[in-house]
Amino acid sequence: MTASDRSTAGLLTAVVPFLNETAVLNAFFERLMPQLAATGMRHEVVCVDNCSTDDTPAQLLAWRERHPEIKVVRFSRYFGKEAALAAGLRYARGDAVIVMDPDLQDPPEMIAEFLEKWREGYDIVYATRRLSGIETGLKAFLNTLFYRFFNFISETNIPQKTGDFRLLDRRIIMILRQLPERSRFLRGLSSWVGFRSTSILFDRPPRPVGRSKSNYLFLWGYALDAILSSTTRPLRIWTYIGFGVSLLALLAGIALIARRLIFGMDVPGFASVMVGILFMGGFQLISIGVVAEYVGRIYREVQNRPLYIVDRAYGIEEDVPAWAAREGQD
Repeated sequence: MTASDRSTAGLLTAVVPFLNETAVLNAFFERLMPQLAATGMRHEVVCVDNCSTDDTPAQLLAWRERHPEIKVVRFSRYFGKEAALAAGLRYARGDAVIVMDPDLQDPPEMIAEFLEKWREGYDIVYATRRLSGIETGLKAFLNTLFYRFFNFISETNIPQKTGDFRLLDRRIIMILRQLPERSRFLRGLSSWVGFRSTSILFDRPPRPVGRSKSNYLFLWGYALDAILSSTTRPLRIWTYIGFGVSLLALLAGIALIARRLIFGMDVPGFASVMVGILFMGGFQLISIGVVAEYVGRIYREVQNRPLYIVDRAYGIEEDVPAWAAREGQD
């Protein structure tokens, strides 16, 4: 769809992943649905439930009874947020697709601003945070550190202080659907595809209820997946580091030989030898670990397992994949 065709006649899709969101779900839809209606566009909401263990599935179906434009896809087990986003994009039919979280830190009131930029001809519109809305200063610091390190090490930079809250044009969605990898990072993939993009500044509000489900261990794994799925530069960096360490070892050996020849004295050094051995052993284990992370991802790719498995789908007009369960579809 060209910029001149982007009118109120199109279809707007909101893709929302859910995981145990009972506390905030009703408030989210009470704010989202009026904002979608105010756009004047036909609209739908694709809700992907990551096998919630609370009352989230029942609440989603209750909202669907009142608003048939709400579609619900439920996974057979927890497959992760990136898989939920991939499923949402798989079933989204909109000319413009807005990806957002249901915790109300992605304000539905910004939808009109997204569409305004989209109608100006931008294919990707990011929401960039002035205030992060992150609960602790340590998390905010680590978040900033991640973006800087990612952009330093990756071939494709991602906008800093952005999350998954964004608008994607239909042609971006069609390209993302064709990408076969299972280790996915939507923010990196959105930047990788290119096309015209812009950002909207906003102050991200704090969570109205509850706390983030992302603990530090989860964030570490997520950051590692994001980096290793987006670039192979860590392999090259460790090659350079290995060359540098070898060079230092060579210079140290020359210095020890020179000292022996000039001063004619033995070089004491059980402690220094042990430190050197431990240092090199640790360095080699880290190097092997980096390679192993990539090998593990290669293994997952060649297994060719599905990124997610659908247990039930409600309101999805196109067929779910053949390996998904069909019970409960309507």
